[in-house]
Amino acid sequence: MLNIYIARHGQDIDNSNGILNGHRDEPLTEIGIRQAHEIANMIKSAGLSFNEIFSSPLKRAYDTAKIISSTIIGPEPIIAEELIERDFGVMTGVNISKIGQICAPDIIKTGSITYFLSPEGAETFPDTLVRAEQLLTKIKNSYQAGNILLVTHGDIGKMIYAKYYNLPWQDALTLFHLGNSELILLSEASDPNSAHIFSIAQHNV
Repeated sequence: MLNIYIARHGQDIDNSNGILNGHRDEPLTEIGIRQAHEIANMIKSAGLSFNEIFSSPLKRAYDTAKIISSTIIGPEPIIAEELIERDFGVMTGVNISKIGQICAPDIIKTGSITYFLSPEGAETFPDTLVRAEQLLTKIKNSYQAGNILLVTHGDIGKMIYAKYYNLPWQDALTLFHLGNSELILLSEASDPNSAHIFSIAQHNV
């Protein structure tokens, strides 16, 4: 059986300042580094190992992947361009407090996040879903069994989840929160409503 694990990166500078990052390439904060070590130690304690570790090219994800890899003495992370965060278009670099003001009514609100759907220049969720499908097809064609770790970002992580379980992308946005350095499992033996494996404390504004 092939098990695909998704880890979101640790807190980066934009996360800590309430800034929408998208393709911005800010480093992990001290908290983010601690979060990456925390999830890495949880993975190690659980005895999880990975046949391959793939990472987004953005440093907040790649540095998280490196910490996990070195902690569990696993394979070196491989960059997968498909894992880059959704392009936020004109919302890139904007404070999260302005999402409603700029994007309403074209938004989806959850208990913890307000998602903007199609501001100028942004990759839409259906667009991101196509990229998620391309990645999953590559993985399934290359690996029939084992454990694969994807270290990525919140929006694309949820679209990979949606495509794997054939869920409407709107449902993937509202079913759960994928926090910094949290781990979820995609597996034929895993219920889509019980995605989280490890959750850790969150510190964003």
